[in-house]
Amino acid sequence: MLRSFTKADPPLNRVKPVPVQVLRHIARLAVTGHDTTQLATADMIILAFFFLLRPGEYTANRGDTSPFRLQDVQFFIGETRLNALDAPLDLIAQATFATLTFTTQKNGVCGEVIGHSRSGDLYLCPVLALIHRVTHLRNNEAPLATPLATAFQDRHPVPILPSHITQTLRAAVQVLGPSLGFLPSDVSARYLRAAGATALLCADVASCHIELLGRWHSDQMLRYLHLQAKSLMKDFSRKMLHGGYFTLLPNQLVPSF
Repeated sequence: MLRSFTKADPPLNRVKPVPVQVLRHIARLAVTGHDTTQLATADMIILAFFFLLRPGEYTANRGDTSPFRLQDVQFFIGETRLNALDAPLDLIAQATFATLTFTTQKNGVCGEVIGHSRSGDLYLCPVLALIHRVTHLRNNEAPLATPLATAFQDRHPVPILPSHITQTLRAAVQVLGPSLGFLPSDVSARYLRAAGATALLCADVASCHIELLGRWHSDQMLRYLHLQAKSLMKDFSRKMLHGGYFTLLPNQLVPSF
């Protein structure tokens, strides 16, 4: 009997989804800091949240990863498609919709496209984050296969690693304090995928649609037919910002405030 109690106690910690408050703090700090690495880190955090990405998809970590690249991005102004590689940058800046094309990412169908419209937020917007990344890479004459998670400093590429993401998230949680309901040590680069899914769930988006966006196991034909439908995706970014404000019920390790 004692052995069974040992196995059951203490309970495992669950993944802590990162709320929008943390992302907003990071984005505002990056804009005021004007550091290219900090700006790139903030952009990739925003993209991971809205597109429900795994660390290997939105960081430039070496190893068995498949990060999205410059050549995987498309922009739209209404129904007009813009080539992210050669369209005028001033025209790209006006884009209202942006997409990522899957190639070798986990659970993604090669050639499948997912996209978001503008969220309407000055700081937290998937379209603006992609505009920032493409503009920065093109201004530095980056090759087409350059990961979006790349910042150039004095023309030298600096990869944005999972450790950069984790450090940035934890620093923001530390500043915002225990009112969030969790500790800096509770979050890492892996948890942004859960953050986006939680925001969608809180915004009353159907779980089947969340599964499609997050590429969780579901009916393959249904996913292919619906994920590329622009009408399905057009309001997700706004809903995610609305539903992404939340706090967690703290455990005993979180100090009172």
